[in-house]
Amino acid sequence: MPSSTRGFDLADVAATVAVAPPSVERSRAHRRGLVLRLAANERVVVGCAVLVATLFVAVFAAQLAPYDPNAQILTARLGPPNSAHLLGSDQLGRDVLSRVIWGSRVSLGVGFSSVVITIVIGTAIGIAAGYGGGWIDGALMRLVDIFISIPVFMLLLTIVAIYGSNVPLLITFIGISAFPGAARIVRAEVLSLKPREFITASQVIGSSPWRIMRRHILPNLVPIIIVSATLRVGAAILTEAGLSYFGLGVPPPAPTWDGMVADGRTSLDVAWWVSTFPGIALLVVVIATNLVGDGLRDVFDPRRAHLA
Repeated sequence: MPSSTRGFDLADVAATVAVAPPSVERSRAHRRGLVLRLAANERVVVGCAVLVATLFVAVFAAQLAPYDPNAQILTARLGPPNSAHLLGSDQLGRDVLSRVIWGSRVSLGVGFSSVVITIVIGTAIGIAAGYGGGWIDGALMRLVDIFISIPVFMLLLTIVAIYGSNVPLLITFIGISAFPGAARIVRAEVLSLKPREFITASQVIGSSPWRIMRRHILPNLVPIIIVSATLRVGAAILTEAGLSYFGLGVPPPAPTWDGMVADGRTSLDVAWWVSTFPGIALLVVVIATNLVGDGLRDVFDPRRAHLA
């Protein structure tokens, strides 16, 4: 009788492990197919083009902005768009175009940085809960449930009102507040991967749980993590925009799109451009991140694209 463990013949397990790594050619073919699907997806192409252009503007803001974003020209206050100020000027005579250009740094910085925190925390908790199971899963998911039951925006308003407002603080609070959704998505994916043969084979040959999570589970989570991250960037930007609208975002005079929208709301009837142009920039970037997220979801799951 051949020896067996957990109902698997050790010879079969060894064969499974031996053939598990994909060949170089198959790996290259997979990457080529992925690139082709990305290039063929209009939503990914359009969204990435907008985000790359916005990132270019943010990086080279000092070279692209025609004026100092905080320079006040009181004789030009609430001036309409003209040859000197292409997008007009605000109530302090500051150039709206220059402030929109510089504001891209804060919006993109807050959006992407906070999502990194969200994904790191959510992925760690989701993997630990999904693979650990038992009391570990129960304890971590109850922690997630507690965070979900708290009105996040009201919590952020309270924390920022108590501790003050600055960019690192906003990034940290927004990132931490959004981790429950990421944790649930990762946990669900881990639960679907856990019964798979390559996971069982690794357990049979004695791989440690840490090695299995690091070498086998985490790489298979990369597509869903990327999609989740891109879809959450827009939400993070809008959360910071909501805080700024209530005067609890990035403190002035730092130019931010949402702060500009809030500043111009009292003069919409006489100077619509003060709020409109930064609002359009905010809308375009949020839509672009959602387009990229939806497109990546189709690329990584072609079956969903056929069902759409």
